[in-house]
Amino acid sequence: MARRRLIVWRHGQTDHNASGIWQGQLDTHLSEVGRDQARTAAAALAAYRPDVIVASDLQRAAETGRTLAELVGLPIRYDERLREIHAGEWQGMTAGDVAEQYPEEQAALAAGEDLPRGIHGETVSQVAARARAAVDDLLPTLGEGQCAVIATHGVSGRALVASMVGLDQHAAWMSIAGLHNCHWADLQEYDRGWRVVAWNAGAGTGSAR
Repeated sequence: MARRRLIVWRHGQTDHNASGIWQGQLDTHLSEVGRDQARTAAAALAAYRPDVIVASDLQRAAETGRTLAELVGLPIRYDERLREIHAGEWQGMTAGDVAEQYPEEQAALAAGEDLPRGIHGETVSQVAARARAAVDDLLPTLGEGQCAVIATHGVSGRALVASMVGLDQHAAWMSIAGLHNCHWADLQEYDRGWRVVAWNAGAGTGSAR
């Protein structure tokens, strides 16, 4: 039986990424670098022969997903449950300013506590739950041997992958590096569940089938 496949793909670079600014659910666009990254990554992802493309409705992920959809001639669907973590008061602040103004919260996050980001934002566990719900709705539509590409974000992508393979979110946060811009995780379905067969794969890594 041919295995089903999920590609969890982080969006291309934005000016906020390049400047070290917390984006959260701010609706930022790809930079010129990010658009180039999306085109290069899309050419590599086309080798997976995707059957379904779903993206976060935030523009940076939506535009990244559209780049692939246009290349392979598929429609694209948007799902707000794939959005990045809401970072509350930290959205729009630089990482340095957040570290200076919220030292206790930053220390707790570094120790692995799953606090609401930016005081009134989301926790990683909340993000994992909503992103997983989106994929649980997608999976019944995915046939044997088919591949779905999910264009999403750094925190939401890692949380989703951890949920799919049954990895504790605290362990994932503490031990797995985040996805780089326009890199992806390759998940395949086995008899006893989903497995990560590649992490932080990117164009030129030889990861596409």
